[in-house]
Amino acid sequence: MNKIRPMILGFMVIQLLSSGCEKEPGFDGYPDQLTLETDKATYLPGESVRFTLNEFPGSGYTIRYFHLDSLIHSHPLSGSSWTWMPPTEDFKGYLITLSGPEGPASTVQTSIAIDVSSDWTRFPRYGFISHFGESAPVTEVIRSLTRYRINGLQFYDWHFRHHLPLAGTRSEPAASWKDIINRTNHRSTVSRYITEAHNRNMKALSYNLAYGATSTAQSEGVPATWFLYKDKSHAQPDLHVLPKPPFLSDIYVVHPGLTEWTTWLAQRNDDVYAVYPFDGFHIDQLGDRGTLYDYDGKTVALTGLFPGFIAAMKSAHSEKDLVFNAVNQYGQSQIASTDVGFLYTEVWSPNNGYADLARMITTNEQYSGGKKRTVLAAYLNYDKASSPGEFNTPGVLMANAVIFAFGGSHIELGEHMLGKEYFPNNNLKMPAGLTYRLTTFYDFLTGYQNILRDGGSLNAVTVTAPDQAVTINQWPPVAGKISAIGRRFSNRQVIHLLNFSNNASLDWRDTNANRYPPMKLVNLKVVIQTGDPVKKVWAASPDHRFGDPFLLDAQMESGRVTVTLPTLDYWTMLVLEW
Repeated sequence: MNKIRPMILGFMVIQLLSSGCEKEPGFDGYPDQLTLETDKATYLPGESVRFTLNEFPGSGYTIRYFHLDSLIHSHPLSGSSWTWMPPTEDFKGYLITLSGPEGPASTVQTSIAIDVSSDWTRFPRYGFISHFGESAPVTEVIRSLTRYRINGLQFYDWHFRHHLPLAGTRSEPAASWKDIINRTNHRSTVSRYITEAHNRNMKALSYNLAYGATSTAQSEGVPATWFLYKDKSHAQPDLHVLPKPPFLSDIYVVHPGLTEWTTWLAQRNDDVYAVYPFDGFHIDQLGDRGTLYDYDGKTVALTGLFPGFIAAMKSAHSEKDLVFNAVNQYGQSQIASTDVGFLYTEVWSPNNGYADLARMITTNEQYSGGKKRTVLAAYLNYDKASSPGEFNTPGVLMANAVIFAFGGSHIELGEHMLGKEYFPNNNLKMPAGLTYRLTTFYDFLTGYQNILRDGGSLNAVTVTAPDQAVTINQWPPVAGKISAIGRRFSNRQVIHLLNFSNNASLDWRDTNANRYPPMKLVNLKVVIQTGDPVKKVWAASPDHRFGDPFLLDAQMESGRVTVTLPTLDYWTMLVLEW
């Protein structure tokens, strides 16, 4: 779970994600005047896409529609708004680019990705909502998250009490209520967020613990015989202790394997769904609690109870999506075989390195037999987020490059960016340059989802650089060097080059926000060892030309392919096809 700590508390002011631009050193010359939006975050097969450009730049511009590197359609730009009907094939990603003006100086001006999928859990891009005050800027927040292509939202701490998530009754729901940290949440705001999300084809998930109760629980229908204890004589309830004030209660841990409890919670969820049209249940936990006992003094192993709990929630509401947080992988091997839509891991020490992020994603893929994707809750600039400031762009981009290259996604975007496990903490703001660059990263994740997180198998690749000043090693990463990651398909070899130069640390959290940007390399010649009959080589990067795919001039001889990359900043993807 989000292990709330006293250091993260304080006044928190909602920061809207903006679409402003700030050019930064190493930023690949992106213009700052043209931006594209669409009417939805994702599309069902057969739905048309409405595009809106913030301004019409005039004649001489071209719209191009790509699936991977294949140009499937193009037309001149004739106005600031238009529609497009994507191919009806399910679970496909596309990248749409705007190029111009005509002439030798024509370049990609902006881009946006489109996901056509009937089930959002196939390619989850998970975000969150955590502020439910009366004046919350609902429309602006959902519009911003739509531009990031977020297709599912965790409604963090929206509820009343853990054992009574709905305030009031299903026939007379409360207009407002105090949450566990004494904030006032409003029914109208929760409802508006759900409605706005649904209008954009985003799913909305109700957040709660699998086994939480507050100090009022025994007087409200949850007896002490349902609790878990630290001793055999039920004298010491297992508590998640919280600072008071501002919190109104500690959290008591209830036995998640008791039929009485799962029936109770399923009924309370039924109350919630009768009032709020949530699409599912985001189930949280508190991680490894050590040795626990039930009321009768019998030892309880929590991880063995998770599958039964999930099954009970699914049985009660079969139409609802379920997500279960495996805190630092606690219980993930059991969770992976259950009816959850994707695997969710909240990352904590000792999993501090970039290699640990990759390992969690690949391990989850193994647990699920390659059937379920992974979302990581990995909080960047953690220590710095204890006080006001800004996120460090290099730290955020490098972590996302690793997560995305290995086929995962990262829950980090909501009304603000996450820096702590208590989601409403918004001490750190996103500098405009990070906002702008992260948009392209999420377009890249979406537009190339079919080779980033849709099959293939990780494999070792040998890539070298003739320039002796540049060293390329196979994953795992080495500080100061470039790491190569391979994913092989039946007709192509994908190679990700991640640039860890200019930094001595491989700690992904960048906890004090002092990671430097990598040394940007220009005209980098690389040699790839391959025994495949390669016919063409193309590349794309979220750091270059808005992710636009481009063909490389490849020299192929004696099991070697040599190409020259125009740039390598954080992350470039090479694709060899045959």
